[in-house]
Amino acid sequence: MCGIAGIYHYATDAPVDESILRRMTGVLRHRGPDDEGYHLTSRVGLGHRRLSIIDPAGGHQPIYNEDGTIAVVLNGEIYNYRELAEHLESCGHRLKTRSDTETIVHLYEDYGEACLSMLRGMFAFALWDGRKRQLMLARDRLGKKPLYFADINGRMIFGSELKALLEDSGLSRRLDVAAMADYLSYQYIPAPRTIYEGIKKLRAGHYLIVRSTGVQDREYWDVDFSTAESHDEGAWCRSLIEALHRSVSQRMESDVPIGAFLSSGVDSSSIVAMMNRVTEQQVVTVSVGFEEEAYSEAADARWFAQLHDTEHHEIIVRPQAVNVIERLSWYFDEPFADASAVPAWYLAKAAREFVTVALSGDGGDENFAGYRRYLFDAIENRIRKVAPLSFRRPLFGALAAVYPDAAWLPQPLRARATLRNLTLDPAAAYYNSVYGAMVDHRDHLLGRDLRKELGDYDPFEVFLDHFNRARTDDPIARVQYVDFKTYLTDDVLTKVDRSSMANSLEVRSPLLDHQFVNLAARIPSHMKLRGREGKYIYKRAMIGMLPSLVLDRRKRGFVAPIAEWFRRDLKDMANSVLFDKSSYDGLIDRAALAHLWNFHQAGHRDYSRPLWAVFMFRMWQKNFG
Repeated sequence: MCGIAGIYHYATDAPVDESILRRMTGVLRHRGPDDEGYHLTSRVGLGHRRLSIIDPAGGHQPIYNEDGTIAVVLNGEIYNYRELAEHLESCGHRLKTRSDTETIVHLYEDYGEACLSMLRGMFAFALWDGRKRQLMLARDRLGKKPLYFADINGRMIFGSELKALLEDSGLSRRLDVAAMADYLSYQYIPAPRTIYEGIKKLRAGHYLIVRSTGVQDREYWDVDFSTAESHDEGAWCRSLIEALHRSVSQRMESDVPIGAFLSSGVDSSSIVAMMNRVTEQQVVTVSVGFEEEAYSEAADARWFAQLHDTEHHEIIVRPQAVNVIERLSWYFDEPFADASAVPAWYLAKAAREFVTVALSGDGGDENFAGYRRYLFDAIENRIRKVAPLSFRRPLFGALAAVYPDAAWLPQPLRARATLRNLTLDPAAAYYNSVYGAMVDHRDHLLGRDLRKELGDYDPFEVFLDHFNRARTDDPIARVQYVDFKTYLTDDVLTKVDRSSMANSLEVRSPLLDHQFVNLAARIPSHMKLRGREGKYIYKRAMIGMLPSLVLDRRKRGFVAPIAEWFRRDLKDMANSVLFDKSSYDGLIDRAALAHLWNFHQAGHRDYSRPLWAVFMFRMWQKNFG
C-alpha cells in the first residue's frame, strides 16, 4: 500500500513547484515508509510513497512504459496482475519488473481508458500520458482506496489524503457548510464533498481525465442489482464458495507476511477458514476486545482461532485508548465520527507487529443483507403494501407521539422509530433508521449563522440521489445499493484505510472483490434475508466450513463503548474539548450541546453519538482548523 500525490498545470505554462510536491509526498510517509519516487517535468509532477508488498526490489515508482512517455503512480494492489502480465507479453510488451503497477501503463497503451475494466483490485492511481499531455486519475470500483483533488484556476492538485493537498498554501481552507451539515447527519462526509469547499473526493468507480481543455469526471462501474437470477440454493452455495476461494487466493499473493483480522462473526471467520484451505502455512490472526464484556468479541474469536490452529494475537482496548484520539483525527484529515475507528486503529497496530498485509471480512453485511436494519425495513415495507400512507400517517404518527422513547425498554419494545418510519416513504424511513439518531439533533447543534447560510439545503438529498439511482424495484436491493454508495465507501472503508495506513498495514477485503460483489448482487433478496435471518444464503454456503456456533451466533457490531467512556474515563477530556472557550466560533450551538451533555451524564439518555460527532469535530479543528 502506498500514498500518491501530484500537481498538473493543465491550462497554464506555470512550472510545478518541486518543494510543494515533495512536501505533499512527504506528509504521506506513514502510508509508504519503504521508498519514495518522483516524476517531474515543467507542468506535471507525480510523487509516490511506497509500502513494499509485491516485488520489493523492482517495484520502485513511478513506473514507465518502454519509451518513457507514460508514467504511473499507484496506491493499492492489482490482484490479477500475473494474468495481465502474460497477456501483455503475448502482445509484444517488455515488462521490466514483477510489479503489479507496471501492468497499468501497458494496458493503458493498448486499451486507453478502457483498461480500468480489466483491473481486479483496490487502487487509486495517477497516470501521465506525455504524448497526449493528459492526466488520468482513477479510483477502484468500491472505493477502498481514497483520492482527493482540487481544480483551481487551471491547476489540478491531488493526493491520497487531504493533508497532502493542504501542503499547498494556495488552497483555501474555507469550511464547506453543506459538508458540515452532512457530517452532523451521517457522522462522515459523503463523496464528493470534503470538509473544505474547494477540495473534492473522487467517487468510487470514477476517473478524471485532465487535459488542456478542462476536466471530465466519468463513471466506469456501478454495482447492479437489476437482474436477480433464479437458481437453487445448492447452485448459489457452490458459486459463492468458488468465488470466495478465488478471491481469497488472489489476495494471499504477497512477498511479505500476511494474516487476517478475526472477530466472532461469519464474515471474518469465513475468510480465515478459507485461508486455511488455500495455504499450508499457519494463518496469523488478530482480534480486539474491550474490558466491557457486553461489547467484546475477544473470547469468541479466541475460541475460533484455537479451532483452526491459527497463530492468534489479541489486544484489549481500555478507556486509556482516548490518548490516541487526537492522533486519529490527524490521520482522518476531516471530521469522522464512527467511534469504531478507535478499536480499528488498535487492531491494525497489533496486526502490524506480526504481518504487513491483513485480510478482513468487510462487505459481508452489504452483500448479503446482514444488518438488522434490513429486517426492520422489510417489515415496514410489508406494512406499507397493505396500508396506504393516508391511513398510516395519522395512526402511526399519533402512536409514535405517545410511545415512550426510552433506552431502558427491552429491544423488541423499542418501537418508536418503527412507528415513525411507518409515517414516511421508504427512502425517508430507511434514512431515519440509519441516521435518525444524528439527524434528530443536527439542526439544534448547528450554530444559528451556519443554519442561515445553509438555507434550505437538506443532507437527505445525498441519500435520496443514490436511492433513486438504484436500478431495481426490490426494496432490499435498493437499500443495499444505497449502503454500498454511502455507508460502505465513506464510513467503513475510510475507517479501514486510515486506521491501517496510519500503522503502515495493508488491508485486503475478499468479500469486496468486484466480481464477488457482482455475483452477490444477482442473488434474489429473499435468499439473503430469509424470515428474520440475514446472510441466509452465505451462511448456507459456509456449512461445512464454519461450526454452527459461528453460523447461529447473534450478530454483534464492532462498537466502542463510548457511552460509558463519556461518563467515566473520557469525561474530563471531552468536557474540556467540547466547552473550551476557543470553541466560541458559532459553528456549534453551545446551549444545545450542553443539554445533550448534561442529560447523558445524568444517565437519562444515551446521547453518545451526537456528542462524539461534536467531540471529533473539535479534535479535527485542533489539528487542521
